[in-house]
Amino acid sequence: MSYKLNSGKQVKENKIIWIVALLLIILIKIITTNQLWVERYYSTGFYISFSKILRIFFGWIPFSFGDILYFVAGCWIAWKIVRNIILLLRRKITKRSALGKLRKLVLLFAFIYIVFYLFWGINYDRKGIAWQLQILPQQYDTTDLLTLQDLLLQKVNATKTVVIRNGEKYPSTNDLIQMAKRSYAEAHKKFPFLKYNHVSVKSSLYGTLGDYLDFTGYYNPFTGEAQINTTVPKMLQPYITTHEIGHQLGYAKENEANFVGYLAAVNSPDTLFHYSAYLDLFLYTNSEVYYFDSVSSKKALKELILPVKEDLLELRKFDLDHESVFEPFITWMYGNYLKMNNQPKGLHSYNAVVGMLIAYYKKYKKI
Repeated sequence: MSYKLNSGKQVKENKIIWIVALLLIILIKIITTNQLWVERYYSTGFYISFSKILRIFFGWIPFSFGDILYFVAGCWIAWKIVRNIILLLRRKITKRSALGKLRKLVLLFAFIYIVFYLFWGINYDRKGIAWQLQILPQQYDTTDLLTLQDLLLQKVNATKTVVIRNGEKYPSTNDLIQMAKRSYAEAHKKFPFLKYNHVSVKSSLYGTLGDYLDFTGYYNPFTGEAQINTTVPKMLQPYITTHEIGHQLGYAKENEANFVGYLAAVNSPDTLFHYSAYLDLFLYTNSEVYYFDSVSSKKALKELILPVKEDLLELRKFDLDHESVFEPFITWMYGNYLKMNNQPKGLHSYNAVVGMLIAYYKKYKKI
């Protein structure tokens, strides 16, 4: 009798868990149908406060707790797969137990989905930085692209010249993070919505692996930490850092994090940040120009000053030295992840920052 009562109680509890999970998923779907709701009540409401709590809670830890979490989760998944394969080979998995395992797996995925979107993912459906700045990225033509490319070409050459003249050296990781924080403090004076405090930026524990899987930084929505791959060429790291902090502030889409990172970097008192952002944005724009006017694209590359060309050679060599057979698969997976999260262009979403830059220049007459 006692066993039956406990069994019945467990079934009832399981049903409640399933109902709660389903209701939360439905609620998330309803919220994300309205960008204005997301912007007002989630992105600039709940998320701002909640993300600060995460950064306070995990920010003081000197290493990436999220990376450890991913490692433990990966080991657990691998162990579960191996264990169930062994049970299957030994024919110890019955139809009933298989259905039970499937239900648990579905519930696990539902839990991860709910936590991911409540903690951060709903930001994919916000109005975003373009709405906050009241700029309207539209279809641009070749003239717009060539104008932007020329402006960025001048900025890249000019900032690199200043870096060399001042003898500026790339900082340690800790100093880089503090410089990025200072960049956002300056940007906040012009753009109140870019307030950033309670720093939680870490060096990735998987930097070398990232070199072969082609990632330079990432945000962990479960711990609120931003990770930087500090093994990539130094000239990239300042902009990578401001980009990842952009994700921390709730700009989930890659083009938005790129643009927010740009706003922070160019308002930095440190010229290294200016150069890093302008170089990356020049390369995005130059690749876009190439599709429409390959001659102008190649001409712009030739007009870069020698020290910039040397940086690009270093970057090219780094990429060649870290080519991997797994990279196309990872690229395909991440591209599809972006498409699933309101970024239909996939990996090309990063380049969408070009349209935002053009719209920003047309309104404010500066880059």
